[in-house]
Amino acid sequence: MTKNVGGIDRIVRIVIGLALIASVFIWPVMNPWGWIGVVPLVTGLVGWCPAYLPFGIKTCKSA
Repeated sequence: MTKNVGGIDRIVRIVIGLALIASVFIWPVMNPWGWIGVVPLVTGLVGWCPAYLPFGIKTCKSA
């Protein structure tokens, strides 16, 4: 599992993930949809996105 998410992409994913999860507690009506924020949060923290693989996308710098 090599990293394919880098820099700004990771920051954006983490912020969006946290915002969606926070919406669960702010607006309880959004409860089921807010938990979708776990996906961008985890991919941002891990630095790997399985959706990038079939398209060959890589936003991190090569080592």
